[in-house]
Amino acid sequence: MLTDSLFLLGAALLIAVNGFFVAAEFAFVKIRLHQLEELSRAGRLFAPTALWLARRLDGTLAACQLGITMASLGLGWVAEPAFARLIEPAFGWAGVESAAVIHGVSFAFAFSSITALHLVVGEQVPKIFAIRRPEPMALACAPLLKAFYFLSFPFLWALSKTTSFMLSKLGVHGGSEHGEIHTEEELRMLLHQARASGQLTKTEARLLHAVFEFDDMVCRRAMVPRSEVEFFDVEMTVDDCLQATSTRRYTRYPVCEGSLDKVRGFVHTKDLIAAMGTGKILRDLLRPPRYIPETMPISRLLRHFQLTRQHMAFVVDEYGNMIGLITLEDVLEQIVGPVQDEFDIEEPEVVPDGERGFLVLGGALLDVVNRATGLELSSEEADTLSGLLTFQLGRIAEVGDVIELEGATAKVLEVSGSTASQVRLELPRPEVVTD
Repeated sequence: MLTDSLFLLGAALLIAVNGFFVAAEFAFVKIRLHQLEELSRAGRLFAPTALWLARRLDGTLAACQLGITMASLGLGWVAEPAFARLIEPAFGWAGVESAAVIHGVSFAFAFSSITALHLVVGEQVPKIFAIRRPEPMALACAPLLKAFYFLSFPFLWALSKTTSFMLSKLGVHGGSEHGEIHTEEELRMLLHQARASGQLTKTEARLLHAVFEFDDMVCRRAMVPRSEVEFFDVEMTVDDCLQATSTRRYTRYPVCEGSLDKVRGFVHTKDLIAAMGTGKILRDLLRPPRYIPETMPISRLLRHFQLTRQHMAFVVDEYGNMIGLITLEDVLEQIVGPVQDEFDIEEPEVVPDGERGFLVLGGALLDVVNRATGLELSSEEADTLSGLLTFQLGRIAEVGDVIELEGATAKVLEVSGSTASQVRLELPRPEVVTD
């Protein structure tokens, strides 16, 4: 009886040891180095020890695996006879004397009991707890795990060398990062999970997703196109310019000589007001123009605005032709969304029209159209809906043109200059399945 009790106690201890190493393994896989560095700086107990182990993650995980393997093997050797003997008295009470029956039933009982306890207590509970609470579990396991690490170091060194050799034969080289570095797609997935679990608000998630897209966007896609740029002629008087600002109500205006092909600079309305009654002419108030290529990422343009303290730039194509204008507001809107002041009166770019239709401004970006309509329009030659229609037609769009797009039919309603200014998109009706 004493022997059986010792075996059962040993089995319980081995299950606990197995659970300890399982919890330690998943805690150190789950936790990040920067978390342990913060805890160490904060003076948390055992945080430096846990950080030491995390910086040697390959060896730490190998120590955990060694402990799990030793505990599992020991459990099978110790627990099976003890659990089998637990039910042997029941056979005597039932009058069963067959040795084969007793051995078979005892083995089945011992095997199922040990397996259940091993899976639940020694595997699942510590694993799930460590995944959900990696910080306290890593700190709690650190001292004993580090001691075991040193005690088993010779064996771990041989195990590590053998593992590295076999991995090199399979074409895997270098140290393991164990998920320390995330790709952009993985980070987006983490954001989605955080939003779904309520850790992030809808606004926070949208802003973070916009930041990922920010560096990929070029100035051409955020600029005000040339056809929509309003400018002052360099020969205008200061009073004429002030009169024009009362209706246009912008802060800065390009100043050109006849057309946008001859930009001479730009003028700020504050400079116009300050020049009233001084006798200065418009040329005296000009600030030098800044030119940027259409392919410049807007993240670089933002830095350019910060360094130069000028919030307007002229966008040029590969031939040096001015194709648009971009301001600091245009750049920031790519992150925070549309920003309108007291004088902005901007028409929505996409408006529902009927059950399956949408009225769309021709200058709307394809990404904006896709988000609003559920379509998947794309083109390597155009960024806007108007540009896509022009490319599809092979000529300048005219009122009444009907173009078949991927998943929709586009009809040109208005044309301004050489672009389609308003378009109606009609989505096909869903097919009705009949038996």
